[in-house]
Amino acid sequence: MQHNSLAPLAPLDRQAFQSWYRENLGLIYRYMYSKVGNREEAEDLTSQVFIKAVRHIDHGQIPQSTRNWLFQVARTTIADYWRAFYRASTSSLDALVEAGWEGPTEHEAEDQLFELSSSADHVQRLLQALPERDREILTCRFLLGLSVRETAERMGLTEGNAKTSQFRALKRAADLESIERTADGSSHN
Repeated sequence: MQHNSLAPLAPLDRQAFQSWYRENLGLIYRYMYSKVGNREEAEDLTSQVFIKAVRHIDHGQIPQSTRNWLFQVARTTIADYWRAFYRASTSSLDALVEAGWEGPTEHEAEDQLFELSSSADHVQRLLQALPERDREILTCRFLLGLSVRETAERMGLTEGNAKTSQFRALKRAADLESIERTADGSSHN
């Protein structure tokens, strides 16, 4: 039996739902677009969110808690999207192996390992040259993978201050990188 969750709603409830949909559509679309950076994918994902919402909405909730719940549905939908995306990428690697690709040679693998090691050393040198606060914010954001909110909480900052600190720390690191490259270039002349 097919269940249409809008069928039992009174006409006023249907109008309230349509109003709620129009109020939240742009918010959810912009959120999805910010996560995938592709208009078509964002539209598809937004549709998925509202389909899930129609199936599971609690009509007794107040609008703000419904919006919070809707964003939770959106976060879950985006997580599912990326999980499937990366799962598909892995299967394409399997297809390459099945087609006869043998992967990098031992020499190429050693070169990649050396490059990775020297990159990690370079990052560590740059971090050590930065002030403690800059080092901490960059470590939290990029090495530990914490969100801006988590980083702010860990460092006792507001989210706005964490973003500003991150920007300034990245600028200082880029300046150090530029100075280091200039010094390396002039020492080889």
